[in-house]
Amino acid sequence: MATHTELFVESGGLRLWTERFDSPGDPAVLLVMGTAAPAPGWPEDLVAALVDGGLQAVRYDHRDTGRSDHVDFAATPYSLAGLAADAEAVLDGHGLAAAHVVGASLGGAIGQWLAVHRPQRVLTLTAIMTGPMGHSPGPAWARALAGQAPDPSDLPPPSPRFLAHLTHRATLPQGTREEYVAANLETWRILGGEALPFDEPAARRFVEASYDLTADHSCALNHDLAGRRLTDDRLAPLSAIQAPTLVLHGTEDPLRPLPHGRALAAEIPESLFREIPGMGHSFFSPGIPRHIAALVLEHLGRHAPLS
Repeated sequence: MATHTELFVESGGLRLWTERFDSPGDPAVLLVMGTAAPAPGWPEDLVAALVDGGLQAVRYDHRDTGRSDHVDFAATPYSLAGLAADAEAVLDGHGLAAAHVVGASLGGAIGQWLAVHRPQRVLTLTAIMTGPMGHSPGPAWARALAGQAPDPSDLPPPSPRFLAHLTHRATLPQGTREEYVAANLETWRILGGEALPFDEPAARRFVEASYDLTADHSCALNHDLAGRRLTDDRLAPLSAIQAPTLVLHGTEDPLRPLPHGRALAAEIPESLFREIPGMGHSFFSPGIPRHIAALVLEHLGRHAPLS
């Protein structure tokens, strides 16, 4: 019988909220969410499928999200390495020497950082809807926002529909809970793409939880600031990754189009790349969470025994 445990762990003086679903002795998977997303960004269906498949699952609120501590970024800026240190602290807090690391979006970059710089902590790596951690999307975004043609030597920018949404969203009020939920729900609708149905109830539950659990919503911007810091440690070659790696990417991702996932897989030796037909940059389409969980379990089953 799986048990559920909530635990605060410490990372460099910060308290991070974590939870663990486990049966004693099961292999552990660490779920690392994306930018400004607390633990509920990992859908309950996905977590349940992993646990039912013989894993213990750990997820957590990043710093500056949810129940974890918030940071004055101007006074104490951090980078991807700081977020990776948080992931290590979560493993330490739960007494895990290593885990199967599954990261989505920014979480996929954190997983890459760990696989390169802390290989002993990563049994396998699954990177979802992300690209190479050493790639800067800034120039492609700047060209797109200026109405210039994409640079054919660079990875593509977000879709015009998504960029137009960002411009519109900047005009929307978000001072009240209702305004915050409405604005963020529309963002997730756009991120989901246009090919698959949008699971609005699931997205609404996540957005409402994000609002209710977070004390200072302005701190969510800190992840964007950290993600833009292209420090030397992010430029380390991904060819150093030895953990068996699965790269999953939606064919309709409007934020990081499909070539981002392909580029990541091309840099990691012997990695497996799987396209998810119709998936955008979210899990909020019916059936997607369990489909992703099934692919993760298949990947782990090829490289590690599952009970």
